Amino acid sequence: MRRVTIHDVASKAGVSLATVDRVLNGRPGVRKVTIDRVQAAVRDLNYEPDAFAAGLAKRRSYRLHFLIPNGPNAFMEDLSREARDFAATLMRERVSVHIEPIDAFDAHRVTGTLAILDKSVCDGVAVVAPSFPEVRAAIDRLQDRGVHVVTLVSDHPASSRRHFVGIDNMAAGRVAGRLLGRFLPKEPAKIAFIAGSLGLRDHADRYAGCTQVIDNEFPHLELLKVREGRDDNGKNHDIALKLLAEHPDLAGLYNIGAGNRGLIAALEETRRGAGLTFIGHELTPYTRAALQNGTMDALIAQDPGHEVRSAIRVLKALCDGAPIVEGQERIGIDIFLKDNLPDLA
Repeated sequence: MRRVTIHDVASKAGVSLATVDRVLNGRPGVRKVTIDRVQAAVRDLNYEPDAFAAGLAKRRSYRLHFLIPNGPNAFMEDLSREARDFAATLMRERVSVHIEPIDAFDAHRVTGTLAILDKSVCDGVAVVAPSFPEVRAAIDRLQDRGVHVVTLVSDHPASSRRHFVGIDNMAAGRVAGRLLGRFLPKEPAKIAFIAGSLGLRDHADRYAGCTQVIDNEFPHLELLKVREGRDDNGKNHDIALKLLAEHPDLAGLYNIGAGNRGLIAALEETRRGAGLTFIGHELTPYTRAALQNGTMDALIAQDPGHEVRSAIRVLKALCDGAPIVEGQERIGIDIFLKDNLPDLA
């Protein structure tokens, strides 16, 4: 079916292309009766403006900032790489992407980074936002300054952010709880939890979802107090060694955040990997190898490339005042065992 164009609208309304353009973009100088005719033609023809073409015609540019945690977090490194790679394909669409490293565990510094941004610097921001009141306030103030904000990977729903790009982390936690419950024997056993910080909304939601399922459906499993390692490989390594020493009968381990390399090293050094069910997040070279050699049992993952592309599409739509296609922007949860690992490409 042929796409309805602005020419069709002008013909049906009996006006010039310039008049249709003025009406569609809300510019002055058009009589109300003419506006009504154009709007009626738009409705009758079910005309939808081409935001991409309109942006090119106006030579619209999009200055987007991605605030992504730094440090030795393999998933965040993947997220930054995907942002750089995708940005390189967007030059013809006049999209520029700046990646700003942040410390997601330092609410003060994240707040300070958000505070210095405004319309003179960028049109939209995608931020991995720690769930602290001062960060929420900084997002709200940035929105008030006319910069569109979406949260990425970890949500901040109490803020005025316009959209969240990421998986349903409560559901991801429930998946982890069910995997642990089904993999472990139907007799009393201990499960340890390691998070980056429960001050991060995605980690808090995963923990809540996991414990909800285990408490309700696998009450024979004993849940140890969650330990926090700030997604640091060295800290997680030390935490794991201490847990293994304190609990020689430990049967399950759920790493809610990053820092898997430290945990993998501890399990391999102590030769405890084969006798313990280990569930973690994100497919990286390290977790892939751990799945293949049996140190890890299952991975719950999200696609960083999809998230970057989605964040850019959403921010562009917000800048253009265009609708967001919810189905296209829904981020799925992947579950990987050693048997269904995707090919390296």
